[in-house]
Amino acid sequence: MGKAMGKIIAVTNQKGGVGKTTTAVNLTAALTAAGKRALLCDMDPQGNATSGMGVDKNSGAPGTYEILIGGAPPVSTVVQTPFGGLLPANKSLSGAGVELVSIDSREFVLKKALGQLRGEYDYILIDCPPSLELLTINSLCAADTALIPVQCEYFALEGLSDLIATVRMIKRGHNPALDIEGVLLTMYDSRTNFSAQVADEIKKYFGTKVYGVVVPRNVRVSEAPSHGEPVLTYDASSRGALAYRELAREFLVRNSG
Repeated sequence: MGKAMGKIIAVTNQKGGVGKTTTAVNLTAALTAAGKRALLCDMDPQGNATSGMGVDKNSGAPGTYEILIGGAPPVSTVVQTPFGGLLPANKSLSGAGVELVSIDSREFVLKKALGQLRGEYDYILIDCPPSLELLTINSLCAADTALIPVQCEYFALEGLSDLIATVRMIKRGHNPALDIEGVLLTMYDSRTNFSAQVADEIKKYFGTKVYGVVVPRNVRVSEAPSHGEPVLTYDASSRGALAYRELAREFLVRNSG
């Protein structure tokens, strides 16, 4: 028997292009491969996590938009994929941020919905949009923890301070239990001193919250989504795939206590 209540993790960084969706998809797939019941909830209107799990984001199938705005029962919109469960995104989701404004308790719509699924899964991962608007706020209000992918590049820390301020604001106002799950260094280039310097800075700031595994710059990682699958199956022996399998192991060890 798994734990009675699944853990909800928002994968978030308001900067685009940091490996957020790639991390959400591959961690979901790696947890599924490790025998865990994992569900990926696509809250990003771009729908890249949906395509990355092999589901057509243009099919118009009901998903997170219908859950948030239409009150659709979440269980009826779950798509089973070979890589785990998926609550897909479709084009309508791009308007949801605006439509949510007029809804009562608008910050908690996703929390209520995912509450109905918690018992069915060990882990529910949310792929957040690359911005700090209502869809992200809903995701952080629904989550137990936030997992933050950080690209090893010059302005990494600058963007992080906004995200940490948002996490603090949500903690104070809406979700006092929200904690940081971990910080994942992505797009690490071992040939530059620069990646190492950024990594050191981030470790100074986040300490033991930083995962030991780093995700390297790896062309297979960026190719996989266009083939509609995680890098874990697209090229199982690539450095990117090895890194995400290692991340899942480290994630599970940290969550076993």
